Amino acid sequence: MIRAQGLTRTFGSLVAVEDISFEVRPGEIMGLLGPNGAGKTTILRMLATEIVPVAGTAVVGGADILKEPYLVRQNLGYLPETALLYGGQEVGEFLNFVAESRGLSPGERQERLAWVAEVCGLKEVWVKPIGELSKGYRQRVGLAQALVHDPPCLVLDEPTSGLDPLQIWELRRLIRTLARQKAIIFSTHILQEIEALADWVTIINQGKIVAQGRFSDLARKASPNWGLRVGLGQKFDLWSELSLKVEYLGLKEDIHWYRIEGPLGLEEKLYHLFCAHGVVPLALRRESEDLEQVFLKLISKGGSDVRV
Repeated sequence: MIRAQGLTRTFGSLVAVEDISFEVRPGEIMGLLGPNGAGKTTILRMLATEIVPVAGTAVVGGADILKEPYLVRQNLGYLPETALLYGGQEVGEFLNFVAESRGLSPGERQERLAWVAEVCGLKEVWVKPIGELSKGYRQRVGLAQALVHDPPCLVLDEPTSGLDPLQIWELRRLIRTLARQKAIIFSTHILQEIEALADWVTIINQGKIVAQGRFSDLARKASPNWGLRVGLGQKFDLWSELSLKVEYLGLKEDIHWYRIEGPLGLEEKLYHLFCAHGVVPLALRRESEDLEQVFLKLISKGGSDVRV
């Protein structure tokens, strides 16, 4: 539904985005993750046909951004980081204008406007001027204009920016619902948004892809040596058979705790070791690095293109 192939964009001598490729199918949510200034907005603006790549192209809903930009705009709902809204217009007036500009018939406009008013929580501000709304409500209006023509593809630039925790939760729920029929890309520099929303992630830094895949898989690849905490009912002194680093953590509530560092598949090695010596573990849990540590490891690879 959305396919980018070698997207590259320069601004003078600055290479803002270089050789970006990905594919998002219907029913998928891809998170575009990177630090501020990494090139996320530039990628989304190219997909939305706001700016033209100097190399590469993309297909949105079957239309090429270079050859058929008008069809791309029909297939796409786009929420910029700062939505362009007419502050002097009432919410309903503005969205009706957008729907009419999108070519919806009067009957279609009425149906779609009622729908976006409901799902975006705009009923209570429908007749208020946009300029009098809070930032959170303006963000909802921006999302509504992206949805009013029911596009098969959505591109959302920092969609939760300026929202309070309840509004963020509501928006996440809406995006998950929309993703059942649509291909969705959203950009963010907030790791928790990726964890909460994305099926998979493209991580960029300095305009290049540094990692791509499911975040959990990327985390394992970025940190191949993970820790296991093992709880035993007795002290165990045969760890040398594993040839791994083992740390005794002490006795707590009659359980002897150990921390073992090793690669993926460590659980299977422990299973064979314990079976060979008739030991039954009382607890076994994997330790993982927090999201921030994983993210910093991935972007520090400097474009090594980690893909899963």
